[in-house]
Amino acid sequence: MLFKGSAVALVTPFTRENTVNYDKLEELVEFHIKNGTDAIVVCGTTGEASTLSDREHIATIKCVIDAVNKRIPVIAGTGGNDTEHSILLSKIAENFGADGLLIINPYYNKGNKTGIKAHFTKIAQSVDTPIIIYNVPSRTGVNLSPNLIAELSYSEQNIVGVKEASGDMTQVAEIARLVNDDFAIYSGNDDSTLPLLSLGGVGVISVLANICPKESHDLVYSFLSGDIELSRKLQLDLKPLIDALFTEVNPVPVKTAMNLLGMDVGSLRLPLGHMEAKNIDIYRVGSSPHARGPLAINTEDGGLDRIIPACAGSTDKSGIVQTLIEDHPRMRGVHVLMASRIPLT
Repeated sequence: MLFKGSAVALVTPFTRENTVNYDKLEELVEFHIKNGTDAIVVCGTTGEASTLSDREHIATIKCVIDAVNKRIPVIAGTGGNDTEHSILLSKIAENFGADGLLIINPYYNKGNKTGIKAHFTKIAQSVDTPIIIYNVPSRTGVNLSPNLIAELSYSEQNIVGVKEASGDMTQVAEIARLVNDDFAIYSGNDDSTLPLLSLGGVGVISVLANICPKESHDLVYSFLSGDIELSRKLQLDLKPLIDALFTEVNPVPVKTAMNLLGMDVGSLRLPLGHMEAKNIDIYRVGSSPHARGPLAINTEDGGLDRIIPACAGSTDKSGIVQTLIEDHPRMRGVHVLMASRIPLT
């Protein structure tokens, strides 16, 4: 099994010139290792892989593998809708030392069952590295059936898991019924991590973990260690923040939130655009307690007074005041930290 727990679906940071910011990428790796992330998924959907050139894609994977230096597993996103291109990227990632590969169900050209099975089979037989199948029908237009996932798990030894982002717990239950116990099922949706764990899942590939690495880890491991109540509390407490992170297409909200929190991960690449002002306001402090969002952003005196979730992890940024504010109106009891002014530059 590649990992148990929380794997961050890592954003790809960009510079002001809209090139990949490899220095920031290394900083993010250290942030996640320091704060308990169990694995890193690089160049996935959240990493805007579809807008990276091949050179950037390859260099980003290598940067993360080198920065991690075998401290936690690195899973490289090398899938696509061109089988031969996916094989090429997969072989390169394997050569760099990737611990696993994340292979998405082909999108746009929407293969039939025969073609999709042959696609995954050919990629799996071209490498030795363990593969996680990525089922996300909302993006690909095709749902991988439980039967097909099970067939691939039995026919190809290095197809070892699935990132299930269909949101259909009936489908998850059927996958769990059909596959062997050593086949890993990971949640691809932060809002349903706990339900998936209850059906035999072993972790999550998480957007939320970009800002809440420790809590995302704790949610999974509290369940796996038998503390169901703590896992349930974390899932429910984090729900307002999770909802806020998906008001627009991923990764627009999470990158916006990271920048508001001073993490300076840069802009998005077209066709992804800036987050709409009405949705950014979800994060801001309003005039009434009920208007306060999960990040509770407030500008004052030309700077940024930030109230950020305690789950933003341990940072070395200056200005963090060790003051906990409990029972935030929109956070259902999640503790938040108040930080001093940090300009949004």
